[in-house]
Amino acid sequence: MKTDLLFDTFGIKEFRGNQELIIKHVIGGKNALVIMPTGMGKSICFQFPALVLQGTCIVISPLIALMKDQVDSLLQKGISATYINSSLNRTERTKRYEELRAGKLKILYVSPERFQKKEFLEALSKLQISLLAIDEAHCISQWGHDFRPDYTKFKWFREILKFPPTIALTATASSRVQNDIINQMGLKSQEIQVFNDGLFRPNLHLSVTECIDVETKYKHLLEELKSKKGVSILYFSLIQELENFSRWLDTKRFPHLVYHGKRSNQDRSVTLTKFLQSDSAVLLATNAFGMGVDKQNVRNVFHVQIPGSIEAYYQEIGRAGRDAKPSECKLFYTEDDLAIQMDFIDWQNPDVSYLKKLYLLLSQKQNQLSALDYETIQSFMTYKNKSDHRVQTAINLLSRVGLVSGDLEQGTLQLENEWDDALFSKEELEAKKMEGGKRLYQMLQYTKTNDCRRKFIHQYFDSPFTSCGNCDLCLKSD
Repeated sequence: MKTDLLFDTFGIKEFRGNQELIIKHVIGGKNALVIMPTGMGKSICFQFPALVLQGTCIVISPLIALMKDQVDSLLQKGISATYINSSLNRTERTKRYEELRAGKLKILYVSPERFQKKEFLEALSKLQISLLAIDEAHCISQWGHDFRPDYTKFKWFREILKFPPTIALTATASSRVQNDIINQMGLKSQEIQVFNDGLFRPNLHLSVTECIDVETKYKHLLEELKSKKGVSILYFSLIQELENFSRWLDTKRFPHLVYHGKRSNQDRSVTLTKFLQSDSAVLLATNAFGMGVDKQNVRNVFHVQIPGSIEAYYQEIGRAGRDAKPSECKLFYTEDDLAIQMDFIDWQNPDVSYLKKLYLLLSQKQNQLSALDYETIQSFMTYKNKSDHRVQTAINLLSRVGLVSGDLEQGTLQLENEWDDALFSKEELEAKKMEGGKRLYQMLQYTKTNDCRRKFIHQYFDSPFTSCGNCDLCLKSD
């Protein structure tokens, strides 16, 4: 093992957890599923082998911002890496395809949708692929909390790439999700080794505060923020609620930063820079913030609304205390928060009638599709609830069964086939929606447990539990 490479390139003095075992396993040409807590160094498990092995490592990642952050970090270390995604113009993409064909790249980040592009497949055709890495691998599983239809095509991706050694990585996966990930990759259990570094983050103090109403919640939060030192992230389920709290903090003259999807790219970039450079920033964000953001000294992660699943909650609190120092993870919630998450479940699980209605609308508008956006289509589909966000999920499902292709945001969406009732199983759609309800119920149970919060999380993920001593319930019982 070239440990000098570890320090000279990555600035790391020693491996953590299963990192060394995983790296040796992958360099040996074997497949791996890696489950490792957020902030514990999953990326090293494929970046290190990528530098040792001959050829190009393809990394499939779900978020454009995540790709850019990772590539910027690699370039600073002198590693030939880049990304190809929809944020690039044609000239930039063409240049990067040329670099790829010429074998100049050790690591390339792409989204799974990129495999639909003919020019990308042509660039790959004569390339030596050293490794396929699947980041945020829980997105593969329909039972995962962040399922993405394009992530189900990895068996095909591996075939296109001539079956290279494959490493899938995630911070969270129950036994059921682990099995589904392996199955979706087209592998048998004996063809892949699971490395589970567990969930234990003893420096994180877990607690829950139930509030009778929003005003009480706001007051509790302000008291916490005034009493706590260091960097804080406050997570919100709804942009509207985030903005409401931001305005309320303004009336209290309490300085803070705001980050969410409706802010401009420039605004988000400026906010991210301020956050990364600060030792005391208070950031209000939606759950899209944090993936790939490597900030070691986040002291507090507060959830202002109940998350939709234990998986989402665990990933988000994992952004606290990456420097192993004591950090606070507190969930504030009211009963009204549950209604928000139940709406999300509805929006993420359109039924067959909604899918057919959308398909017929796209058929009627097919000559105008290049000029339409999600909000316009949404306005055609819903009349009462303008915040109903089923359209994006529904288009993904139509694409998955071959009824449409292309990208609405890029103006390339088009119809491919005639509607067929047999393409969708009512039972499967209902089962997936029911699964979302079960995950939300488990999240509610976490807030109500009288035992130990850390034990509850470990049991949820089928992970061995030894001790806690650092949650509100354990400390109260001492």
